[in-house]
Amino acid sequence: MAENDSTSSAVDRLTYLLIGAGIGATVALLFAPKSGRELRGDIADASRKSLDYTNEQARRIGEKAQDVYGQTTQKAQELYGQTAQKAQDLYGQTAQKAQELIDTGKETVAAKREQLQAAIDAGKDAYAEEKDRARGAKSLGSGGEAAGAGNATPGNA
Repeated sequence: MAENDSTSSAVDRLTYLLIGAGIGATVALLFAPKSGRELRGDIADASRKSLDYTNEQARRIGEKAQDVYGQTTQKAQELYGQTAQKAQDLYGQTAQKAQELIDTGKETVAAKREQLQAAIDAGKDAYAEEKDRARGAKSLGSGGEAAGAGNATPGNA
């Protein structure tokens, strides 16, 4: 940004210099003791020289602008490339971390599922054992009475 300000300041100074030189040359020619033809020739020469000088300065300023434009474009492309690379790296890291978290979650769910299934199976086994024990106790109690009383009916056993 400072370079842009100095370039603008240099262009302003150059413009004022050219305007002042043109005015000074014209005034000097007008007040010089010369004939009309010589004066017109001198004015034409001074105008040509001023025009040539102005064209040369405009060409130099144009070249400088092209150089600055090229440098700016190159710098912008470099920054874009660096930013794109950083964004791509961050995306890769984030995707990898997300996949790790998903895998960890799946493993945790699988472990909890196994624990839950083991608890359900243990509950079923305990229920079945308790049910069998209750039937065995009921069978023993019913069988003793039936044998002692001698009147076992098929529907009661």
